[in-house]
Amino acid sequence: MSHLDDPARPAPPLGMLAELTHRCPLQCPYCSNPLELTRKRDELDTATWQRVFAEAAELGVLQVHLSGGEPALRQDLEALVASCAEQGLYSNLITAGVNIDRARLEALAEAGLDHVQLSVQGATAPINDHIANQPGAFDKKLAFAREVADVGLPLTLNSVIHRANLHQIPELVELALDLGARRLEIAHAQYYGWALENRGALMPPREQVMEALALVEAARERLEGKLVIDAVVPDYYARLPKPCMNGWGRQSLNVTPAGRVLPCHAAETIPGLTFLNVREHGLGEIWYDSSAFNAYRGTAWMPDTCQSCERREIDWGGCRCQALALTGEASQMDPVCERSPYHDEIQTLAIVDSKRDDDFTYRRFSRQSA
Repeated sequence: MSHLDDPARPAPPLGMLAELTHRCPLQCPYCSNPLELTRKRDELDTATWQRVFAEAAELGVLQVHLSGGEPALRQDLEALVASCAEQGLYSNLITAGVNIDRARLEALAEAGLDHVQLSVQGATAPINDHIANQPGAFDKKLAFAREVADVGLPLTLNSVIHRANLHQIPELVELALDLGARRLEIAHAQYYGWALENRGALMPPREQVMEALALVEAARERLEGKLVIDAVVPDYYARLPKPCMNGWGRQSLNVTPAGRVLPCHAAETIPGLTFLNVREHGLGEIWYDSSAFNAYRGTAWMPDTCQSCERREIDWGGCRCQALALTGEASQMDPVCERSPYHDEIQTLAIVDSKRDDDFTYRRFSRQSA
C-alpha cells in the first residue's frame, strides 16, 4: 500500500537539506550546527551522496539545499550538483561565498546548479568580518555575488540577525538590491548549537525586534515586485509557536555529513531518539518507518492543552528542540506559546542573559575536522 492509499501514512517530503560537511572558513557565533562536529574522515563519500539523491528523487523530494559548513570545501561538489540535475532535483547552494572563484562557479553552473544562497553577516565590512571572525570576508562575498549575477544564476541573500547587526536591516535591503538578488532572507538567530552558547551576546531586546519588524514591513511594501523579503522573527518574543519545519517529519528532512537522517537540523539534541543512517538504510524506509520520524508526527504525542487547541494542526505543537532547550523536556508545550507555563519566563531571557554585543565565543575548528 502506498501513502496515497493510506491516509495515516505521511506524504512524501518536498525538500531535503544535504549537509555535505561541517568544515567552514568562518567562525560565526550564531552557528546552529551541533557542538560536536563531524570530521572530514567521517563524511559521506561521493557515491553515497549520489545514491541518496537518487533515493530522494524517488521518494518525491523536489528541492535539495546543498549546505554545510561550507559545501564548497567538498572537492566533489560539481559531481554532486550534476547528480541532483540528473535526478531532476532543483539544487540550491548555500555558501559563505569566500572560497569559490569564477572558474569553479562556472563549472557548478555547467553541472546544473539552479540557485545560489549567499550568507552575509553584516552590510558593511567591519560588521560582517567581525561577526564571521574573518578579515576580508565581506569583500570576497561582494565579488562572489557579482560573479553569480554575471554567470546568470539567481541569487538569494541571507543574513542572520541579532544584536550586533540588527541596526543594519535598511543597509542589507540596499545591498541585496545593489547585488541583483531576487530574494533577501532576514532570519533572527535561532538558539541551537553554538548559537545557544552565545545567546546572551546575540539576543536583542524586544523593542529593537519590534523596530526591526517595522523596517522589514516597510521595505516589503516599498519593493513589492522587485525584491522578495522573507523574515523569521525570534521565537522567544512570539505569542504563538510557528510550525517548525512545517511540522515534525511532514515536509522535509536533513541528512548530516555523517549520514544520519533527521526531521530537523537540531533534532540530535533530543535524547532517546535513534536516527538511522543512509549507510545502512534507504531514505524511504527512514522517512516512513523510523521511530525518530514518527516520534512527534501528528498530534497524538501532544500534551492535553495542545491536544484541545484549535491550532494543533496549524503549528503542530511548535518546536521540539526549543521545548527541550528551555524546559528540559522535548514533549513539553513549546514555551513560545502564551498558554505554556514557561512563556513568561522566556520573555526575560534577553535581559537575564545579556552580555556585551561583541562578547562572542567564536567557534574554533580543530585541525582534524578542517
